[in-house]
Amino acid sequence: MNVQNLVRELTLEDKASLLSGLDFWRTKPIERLGIPSVMLSDGPHGLRKQQGDTDNIGLNVSVPATCFPAACALACSWDENLLRRIGHALGQEARSEGIGILLGPGVNIKRSPLCGRNFEYFSEDPLLAGKLAAAYILGVQENGVGTSLKHFAANNQEFKRISVDVQVSRRALMEIYLHAFEIAVKSAQPWTVMCAYNKLLGEYCSENSSLLTDILRGKFEFEGFVVTDWGAVNDRVRGVQAGCELEMPGSGGLNDRLVVEAVQNGTLDEAILDRAVERLLRVILKADHANDPVPPYDRKADHRLARKAAGECIVLLKNERNILPLRVSQKVAVIGQMAKEMRFQGGGSSKVNPTCVDVALDELRVYGGSRVSYARGYDIERDESDEALVSEALSIAKESDVVVIFAGLPERYESEGYDRTHINLPKNQIELIDKLTGAHEKVVVVLANGSPVAMPFAKKAGGILTMYLSGQAAGGAAADVLYGAVNPSGKLAESYPIALEHNPSYLNFPGEGETVRYNEDVFVGYRYYDTKHIPVRFCFGHGLSYTKFQYSDLQLSKEEMDDNGVLEVSCNIKNTGPVEGKEVVQLYVHDNESSVMRPSKELRAFTKVSLEKGEEKTVSFTLKKQDFAYFNEQLDDWYVESGAFTVLVGSSSQDIRLTGEVRVHSTREVYPVYTGSTPLRDLIADKRFEELSTALVRMLTKHSGLKMEELDERGREFAAAIIEGLPLKSFPSYTKGYFTHDDLQQLLKTLNNE
Repeated sequence: MNVQNLVRELTLEDKASLLSGLDFWRTKPIERLGIPSVMLSDGPHGLRKQQGDTDNIGLNVSVPATCFPAACALACSWDENLLRRIGHALGQEARSEGIGILLGPGVNIKRSPLCGRNFEYFSEDPLLAGKLAAAYILGVQENGVGTSLKHFAANNQEFKRISVDVQVSRRALMEIYLHAFEIAVKSAQPWTVMCAYNKLLGEYCSENSSLLTDILRGKFEFEGFVVTDWGAVNDRVRGVQAGCELEMPGSGGLNDRLVVEAVQNGTLDEAILDRAVERLLRVILKADHANDPVPPYDRKADHRLARKAAGECIVLLKNERNILPLRVSQKVAVIGQMAKEMRFQGGGSSKVNPTCVDVALDELRVYGGSRVSYARGYDIERDESDEALVSEALSIAKESDVVVIFAGLPERYESEGYDRTHINLPKNQIELIDKLTGAHEKVVVVLANGSPVAMPFAKKAGGILTMYLSGQAAGGAAADVLYGAVNPSGKLAESYPIALEHNPSYLNFPGEGETVRYNEDVFVGYRYYDTKHIPVRFCFGHGLSYTKFQYSDLQLSKEEMDDNGVLEVSCNIKNTGPVEGKEVVQLYVHDNESSVMRPSKELRAFTKVSLEKGEEKTVSFTLKKQDFAYFNEQLDDWYVESGAFTVLVGSSSQDIRLTGEVRVHSTREVYPVYTGSTPLRDLIADKRFEELSTALVRMLTKHSGLKMEELDERGREFAAAIIEGLPLKSFPSYTKGYFTHDDLQQLLKTLNNE
């Protein structure tokens, strides 16, 4: 159908009706014109299509679907190809169930480990989050199923998420909180973007024209339509004007009538309404497969993919004295209720009804047979210790060669809808781990957690690995890694602080009253810890392997370049250990001479490379302007300062193996705006005005009555500091009127080239 011709056939009431849902999950059809109804469904790590009639909260039982690892786990794979494969499988399942748009992925930044929905988000780093999201989107949409990139924007907490006003600098917004959206939109063009509940800089995201039109459609070149998060409407007419096309779920026609009235009374230009309808129809017609054959999908194949993905996502945090992998000849004591009831997904709108679930204990016995014993250890529904359960655990531990404790966060600890108040494991689990590490020298802790946890046992346990929330095949993947059938290759996509108080958002989360202030600015996660040299339990990008990797021969294609140039970077990676393995090679950039506060290093590229024992490969990266830039608020654009930059390549943010330097020359000059409040020292630092600033210093010294020649060395230093700190507006009074107010205005015009 020709969309513009179709819009001409619509009545005003038709147009308004298309801007809201038919019910909780479907768009409205207009049968006389052949406009179909398209179903949207929750994701992002598995299909959550409700069975039978929908309810107004969206929590009825859903059809069975493959529960893949959640975003918190998938991010640890650092593998774009894997994300695309999972996206493709999700797209196939969606097509088979008649779903037109899958609601995901989520790319909000992990500002604080307390956010209850962090398990649905990828990372504290926008580059990693954006690239993985783009791969996921491409995989889903190659099936003819749309995605909805969410939650746009700055939805970084659950507390008062419907009303909180996020106050954040323009620079932090563009560099950190919107950059993942920018990467995903420009690279993959999701069919829809979902706006968040919260306010951003005083305006609800659903009616924020700066966000939805100027940035999303202008700077990011988004081509699809914007849908509200479910119930995220404040003023529907303002939302349409701002660029929010679809309200979900439907309002029973209430907001449709407001849109009609706004057009009739001139409040809303019908051309804006037409534009919104056109954007909707382009996607709706593309997502309609009602007359297409239903493509089959293989549930067993998807389960195998889920298991492979989970294995790629597991992060081996510690492996002292090579306690892992386990040997089939060892007697293994498996402790912890989570070995039988592993938590493999988060709570809330993304909760999937899995097609099947691997039980970790059963899968471990596939490898170890009768040598694997079990004790419950703790009650997952309680925080208090049960001494009988602890005693049983200690008893079987004494009879075993190695102890494997399955622990983690119960669902009651983290979910959509509320934030955590601490980062501790349940008290009974901590006490159990403490007693077992005190009684046995070989203890491995396996964690199931949606976000970082404190680990008071970190020094005592010989081995630690985190599964995050790895989906329905998590139990099988755990066994694969523990017994060495799969060599772990996951790397942390977020930092693990030693204590919650160390987190940069600690004093500003979740805010006061109806406002939260992002006072840590761009210093989120490792950008803060590494710059401030704050020790962490495990750093961003950390993850061990059962083999070793050697980095060598860093090559930079240029020693100097302008900011429109391209820098090629390469190095060699060799597997020097005993088995095949995969390494995530991470490239960071450091600005050596920045005039603004910048993190000590920022991730600018990464790749995952597979190497056989003894094999060596060359990996290559391409760096462009934005990889050296910061977002300049004065320009409202990315800007590179002239100067030297260090390129750092390594295995984590704190395990840098190779460094090189390049000098970048800016092709765009940015000069400060001088005002009466500008201190003289800023003018002295501006090389354009060396002679002028010298003359001003002489004038100030002469006409202030200050006799520098009579001062000792310390006095002259003090006087110079006072003079350099003077604001320009104080010159008239400081010179006793010799330098007039008119002189000041002329000086400012000269400095600002007016």
